[in-house]
Amino acid sequence: MPESSTLPTSLTEWLAYIEALHPKSIAMGLERVNEVKNRLNLYPDFPIIIVAGTNGKGSTCAMLERIYHEAGYCVASYSSPHLLRYNERVRVACQDASDEQLVRAFSAVELARKDIQLTYFEYGTLAAMWLFIQSRVDLAILEVGLGGRLDAVNAFEPSCAIVTSIDIDHIEFLGNSRESIGIEKAGVFRQGIAAICGDPNPPHSLIKHANNIGAQLMRIQSEFNVELTGDQWVYASSGKKITGLPVPALVGGFQLSNAACAITAVEELQAVLPVKFEHLVSALNTVRLAGRFQCYGNKPPVILDVAHNPHAAQSLALNLSKMPCSGRTLAVFGMLADKDMVGVIQAVGGEVDSWYVASIENARGAQATQLQAIVHAQFPQSTARTYQNVTSAFYQACLDASENDRIVVLGSFFTVADVMRALPELPSTIAANQ
Repeated sequence: MPESSTLPTSLTEWLAYIEALHPKSIAMGLERVNEVKNRLNLYPDFPIIIVAGTNGKGSTCAMLERIYHEAGYCVASYSSPHLLRYNERVRVACQDASDEQLVRAFSAVELARKDIQLTYFEYGTLAAMWLFIQSRVDLAILEVGLGGRLDAVNAFEPSCAIVTSIDIDHIEFLGNSRESIGIEKAGVFRQGIAAICGDPNPPHSLIKHANNIGAQLMRIQSEFNVELTGDQWVYASSGKKITGLPVPALVGGFQLSNAACAITAVEELQAVLPVKFEHLVSALNTVRLAGRFQCYGNKPPVILDVAHNPHAAQSLALNLSKMPCSGRTLAVFGMLADKDMVGVIQAVGGEVDSWYVASIENARGAQATQLQAIVHAQFPQSTARTYQNVTSAFYQACLDASENDRIVVLGSFFTVADVMRALPELPSTIAANQ
């Protein structure tokens, strides 16, 4: 640990420092986090909701944050990864943390950790909780970064835990089956508290673990359910029925499952943090989440979606099929090499007419030629051109697109972030609706 007089002073310097602190970007285990947590005395006296899952975590956290904000609570939210600025990860009262707040939080963690090596995510998790405690929030919503059982956020005791979905991802850390992944995600459950699962067919391992530890398992299509009736829907559980709920502003039929998980958590915490029907309605109508089927402009529209695994790509393909356009679908596409590239391309390829395949400027990024070869192998009739970077691919797609076409940007947070940076520079209707 450097002397206090040589600590970084800006957020940019701090992020570079903590990124280089641990030899591995991911190091599973809670021993390091727990030790520094104890040194910092990070024992929050407010309720915590932990949200895990392969897909749907971000949407569920966004809905919970909005619901409690509408109800008048000072709600904190911690999520990852970010798109444009690290500050997006740490939010208090629906506002991104400032550079100054994050610098103070990182400094506190640094002074406490001494010789303990922390990963980037572990460092950020501890800093976020330190800031939440300092801010005297009413509630914290913590999104799991990877897995659940050994994820840094699981060092904190939840009042309620959610697993949104279980699918194959991060096999090098979580295993290559839904059963092995299910037990990792079920690690966020606790004895005697609500263990909410939004997967309609959860792995047996998740159910068994919840039962073994005495968690109050609540599964969609079992202990709670949803029913769509026109442009509204009904939430139902064994002790509650809520009618007249608006379809969430986040696009996709699967968002009803995420919303039902959020409402189940809200109902479980009603005695501590009461929420009224009108708060649910307002929150579902106004919730937003960057990079999840996010649309810009209309001639042609640009759709941003961070889908980076087959399950998310299937949801994207379903959304596209339900919103047909009279022209072509042009896909600006880049992925990380350690993801299931074949699975993502297979899932969404049936909705794509032309591919603009880009290399991602990241050490883990797949090369455009590698992705192009997979596209041609899976969809031999498709056009797939390669570009050195995402921005070049996106600009060419904009030049080629007619007003009846649509441009879909997908494959990674990095891909979407590069296009988000480029959008304001476009002198066209594409950038008009930002």
